[in-house]
Amino acid sequence: MEKSKLIVDEEMLVRLKTGDSSAFDFFYKKYRGRIYANILKMVKSSELASDLLQETFVTIWHNRDYINPKQPIEHYIFRIAQNKVYDFFRRASRDKKLEEQLMALTIGEEYNPIEEAFHLKENFNLLEQQIEQLPPKCRTVFKLCKIDGKSYNEVGLLLNISPATVNNHIVKATSILKKNLSNIDFILFMTYLTFFY
Repeated sequence: MEKSKLIVDEEMLVRLKTGDSSAFDFFYKKYRGRIYANILKMVKSSELASDLLQETFVTIWHNRDYINPKQPIEHYIFRIAQNKVYDFFRRASRDKKLEEQLMALTIGEEYNPIEEAFHLKENFNLLEQQIEQLPPKCRTVFKLCKIDGKSYNEVGLLLNISPATVNNHIVKATSILKKNLSNIDFILFMTYLTFFY
């Protein structure tokens, strides 16, 4: 059964690459519920979660030429959604207007006081700052793997290092970030990296 599902996905991915809108609808209906739920838990705003969900699938459509039908689409979709959330908080930390929009969106959401929303935004900003302070090679590997979503093998080929060396850089980066962040911030950091998996 699992094998047949993979075959169906691969066939639909081939069709998606050719611009088949029905194939796009197939993946949208298959993953929209889970992706929306995960984004909502991160941003605590149904309106914002809906916007980021739409942005995620717009990005998938625009970048369909780069999809590899031989690779599971799930990881790719969830990574894009993850990056949309990350980009939003990064923009919000620098844009006063967006900051006010975030405040407006969270008003009335009982489970998400305004203070919590801003605390989350500040933590994302702190996380970004700490990532930028990693040693250069370590930072490059970390970003390629954890933010761009590349595999250890892909990063190894790109940087001409072994997958084992890539892993060593990731372990080192994680250790440094854990040391420099408080327990709460590090939990956020781990949530950011693993939430969509």
